[in-house]
Amino acid sequence: MKESTKVFLWVIGLIVGASVVIAVIVLASGGGKNEYDLSGSSPKVAVVSLTGTIMSSREIVSTLQAYADNSSVKAIVLRVDSPGGGVAASQEIFEEVKSIRDTVKPIVVSMGSIAASGGYYVSCGATRIVANPGTITGSIGVIAMFPNYAKLMEKLGLQMDVIKSGKYKDSGSPFRAMTEADKKYFQGVVENSFDQFLDTVAKERKLPIDKLRKFADGRVFTGEQALKLGLVDTLGSLEDAISIAAKLGGIKGKPEVVEPRKRRTLVDMLLGDFAEKFHFLERDFIEQPILQYRFAQ
Repeated sequence: MKESTKVFLWVIGLIVGASVVIAVIVLASGGGKNEYDLSGSSPKVAVVSLTGTIMSSREIVSTLQAYADNSSVKAIVLRVDSPGGGVAASQEIFEEVKSIRDTVKPIVVSMGSIAASGGYYVSCGATRIVANPGTITGSIGVIAMFPNYAKLMEKLGLQMDVIKSGKYKDSGSPFRAMTEADKKYFQGVVENSFDQFLDTVAKERKLPIDKLRKFADGRVFTGEQALKLGLVDTLGSLEDAISIAAKLGGIKGKPEVVEPRKRRTLVDMLLGDFAEKFHFLERDFIEQPILQYRFAQ
C-alpha cells in the first residue's frame, strides 16, 4: 500500500473516531435541557437567547412556546447574536416568532454583535427590531458550498464508483468536480430560496421588493445603516429592548426579567466547556446543512 494512501486512511479513521467521541459526549450530556422559573403571578418579560450558527429550531422554538403559553409573561425579548445558518431552521424559528407576535403577545428582537442572514430572517417576525448602532446585520442572501476532493483522490490513486438513478443524483458530491449542468441546477435552488428570503423581508418590513433588491446582495450593514434602510425599527441596547417589550406588554414600571436556565449534567460538571466545544464542532461541521442563510465569515 502506498504511503500516501496509508496517510489518507489514517486521517479518515481519525475523523470517524472523533465523530464517535463527539456523539458519545453529546448523548451523555442529554442536550442540557432548559429549566424555567415562572413562579409568581407578577408580570414578566422573558429574555430568550439565539446565539451562534442556527443548526436546529427545536430548542429555541420550545423555549419560545414555554414563555408564550405562560400568562405571567407579558412580552418576550429574543436576543439574536447569530451569523445565520440553515434555511429550514431559520424559517421555522421565524414562523414561531411571527405566530407569537400575531396571536399571543409582543415579541421584540434585540440584536447583539451580529444578526445577519438567517439571524436577520428570524428577526423579521418580531413586533419590533432593536439593533445596536454597531450591530452587523443584513447579509440578505443564500449560500451553498460544496467541498471538492477530486484532485486529492486522484493523487492518492483512489476513486469512487457511483451507481445512480438520474444524472443529478450525485450532484454536489465531493468526489467529483461539478459540471456546468450541476452548477445551473444548484443556482436555481439557491435563487428560489433567495426569492423566499426577499419576499419575507419585503412583506414584514413593508419595503418595495424592487428597492430591496438594490441592497439585498449579500452585503452587511451596521445597525445605523440598517435603520436608514428600514431593516430595523430603532437603535438601542438589550435593556432598551426589554423596556420596549414591557411597554408593549402593558407592564408599568421596571419589569421582572426571566431567562431560561440550562440544566447542568454530569458531563457538564466533569468537563466544563469542553463538551460544549465538541458539541459546537459536531453541529457546525458534521451536521452542517448545504443550503444556508448565513453570513460567510
